[in-house]
Amino acid sequence: MTLKKLIIDGTEIEVDANLTLIQACEQAGVEIPRFCYHERLSIAGNCRMCLVEVVGGPPKPAASCAMQVKDMRPGPNGEPPVIKTNSPMVKKAREGVMEFLLINHPLDCPICDQGGECDLQDQAMAYGVDFSRFREPKRASQDLDLGPLVETKMTRCISCTRCVRFTTEVAGITQMGQTGRGEDSEITSYLNQTLVSNLQGNIIDLCPVGALTSKPYAFTARPWELTKTETIDVMDALGSNIRVDTKGREVMRILPRNHDGVNEEWISDKTRFVWDGLRRQRLDTPYIRENGRLRKAGWSEALTVAAQALRGGKVAGLIGELVSVEAAFALKTLIEGLGGQVECRTDGAKLPTGNRSAYVGTAAIADIDTAREIWLVGTNPRLEAPVLNARIRKAWLAGAEVKLIGQPTDLTFDLTHLGTDRAALVAAVASATPTEGALVIVGQGALNEADGGAVLSQAMALTAALGGQMLVLHTAASRVGAMDVGACAADGVVGALKGADVVYNLGADELEIAPGAFVIYQGSHGDRGAHRADVILPGAAYTEENGMFVNTEGRPQLAFRAGFAPGEAKENWAILRALSGELGTALPFDSLAALRQGLVAAVPHFAAIDTLIENEWTPLPPEAPATADFHPAVQDFYLTNPIARASQVMAQLSSDAQARAKPALAAE
Repeated sequence: MTLKKLIIDGTEIEVDANLTLIQACEQAGVEIPRFCYHERLSIAGNCRMCLVEVVGGPPKPAASCAMQVKDMRPGPNGEPPVIKTNSPMVKKAREGVMEFLLINHPLDCPICDQGGECDLQDQAMAYGVDFSRFREPKRASQDLDLGPLVETKMTRCISCTRCVRFTTEVAGITQMGQTGRGEDSEITSYLNQTLVSNLQGNIIDLCPVGALTSKPYAFTARPWELTKTETIDVMDALGSNIRVDTKGREVMRILPRNHDGVNEEWISDKTRFVWDGLRRQRLDTPYIRENGRLRKAGWSEALTVAAQALRGGKVAGLIGELVSVEAAFALKTLIEGLGGQVECRTDGAKLPTGNRSAYVGTAAIADIDTAREIWLVGTNPRLEAPVLNARIRKAWLAGAEVKLIGQPTDLTFDLTHLGTDRAALVAAVASATPTEGALVIVGQGALNEADGGAVLSQAMALTAALGGQMLVLHTAASRVGAMDVGACAADGVVGALKGADVVYNLGADELEIAPGAFVIYQGSHGDRGAHRADVILPGAAYTEENGMFVNTEGRPQLAFRAGFAPGEAKENWAILRALSGELGTALPFDSLAALRQGLVAAVPHFAAIDTLIENEWTPLPPEAPATADFHPAVQDFYLTNPIARASQVMAQLSSDAQARAKPALAAE
């Protein structure tokens, strides 16, 4: 890294010579207004709001986003280059740019959903004037239909092209672009197509004006009415950092938070728009099944019936995909105290217990950025973790080679397809040679069949042969944390359920429980698990309780309560504590803090919040897998859990995706 000195507004600073002037000014603590510039997108240099004065340079302001520090010339006697960001020239230039932008901008602020969060509003306060010299009619543009997620009001567009650059560079789709020149230029979509991407909602955040807004959120709330809670997403196992905005008891929207090590500042459309599923099909009171029908009951009665059932016969516990570490630990302690087994690998994944390098891996998500060769084994990251897929695309754009062993599909980047079956993996192990910057990503589709253990051993052998790192890409947010606490039965989910008289189902809605066993279901939604239950205990959803989740790279993160559960629903750990008291074997905690103390005592690395735990590489003995093809773990991206299946927006997106997948018919 080459350092170079600059003088910015009288302050001397030494920065990386490859930085742009706008980045150097930020390091000096000077904020530069901008509309088109964004740290994670290519430089467009077309809004001209970031103008600064370069002393000794041309007698006109320069765009600070498009000029690098290394291009600055020193003074006559070798002095550092001088930049002024608040001179009269700069102020006049920015006021001119602002007046130009507002010539055709409509007076929509009272009804615009961007009101209160609009960059144009903020900059107009600083550089705008209280009158207009423009007397001609304002230009109007036709609105676009981009689908059920993004609302468009293109008359408000200032042609910053952030949306075009994001969809092209990050999301990897080509439907958006800019046509025309001058007054006739406009952002449009190719042949009026709707956007086909699991990341399209991010252009709502990127838009600096109200041209692109959230269609499901439209006209429901203003930013200053909302209570904002920083928490963690559970729609996939990536652990994206999010902000949940609530109005009263209702979740109104979900936005991304920046975390360079996990999701950068993007989230998937399921994460962003699933909030309407938190309101529908909720379990808000206990139920007991009598004569084949469920009837409402009080907590005391429901806990009594559940306790009576748990006292007799063999007991098994199941942990679903959205369960916090605390609830999983409490269930494990309760069920094992009754002589039963608890299982979190409900999809049948053959993940070994006790070997964290085998069920998590050794790589960080951020290692994808510097990888030179990425191997995808039995995974479709575009459906399983769209934000991670965008990171792989970023590495590919930087020159990384991507190789796929599994079902061929469009992942938004070029790749080398080596085969669809286990034989291709075995052949890759045999021919692999040490490669600098190699990274193997193993999906659940490779592990959730009978020979999953053998496939995992081959993937670890491939990693060792390449001399690289491995990352296990999970699909369930609860999986790594539950495995860390040891919530695994000796023979997997089949062994746990075999001969079980009572099954305690903690939010596991993705599997069928055979007839015969008495089922106690604890969860937030009336989904598959509740339909099979004999007793239903209503629990809180992920936005309604404090909890810990461990993401797919093994990073413990804290989720915080944004609102309260509906009706009589309770926090999940508290339900288990109350049930243990009814059983006469009370769990050794009366508060979440006490539970976490016991959790950290059992698994010390849970104390290292937001820290990546280093896993010691312990390869599995190589086994020969079967000869079958790999199949992806996620078939329908939008309907993978009970909250998503309760969402009308997700149902619409799923229906649209199925319609697109059908072969086109010729006109009669």
